[in-house]
Amino acid sequence: MNKALIAIGIGCLVVGLLWPWLRNVPLGRLPGDFLIVRGDFRCYVPLSSSILISLAVTLLFWLFRK
Repeated sequence: MNKALIAIGIGCLVVGLLWPWLRNVPLGRLPGDFLIVRGDFRCYVPLSSSILISLAVTLLFWLFRK
């Protein structure tokens, strides 16, 4: 548990330091991310972005398990 908390903390630190560059990554604006606008109602469904992030996290966990 301690190793997992340390890894999560380091990951948050790295993301925080890289945030100025990560804002320019087109996640959330990929083809397959849906935005439904009807009057005052907005619904955003990041389908492609979710799949891409899920694959990346799965790959990281698989690599660290070895």
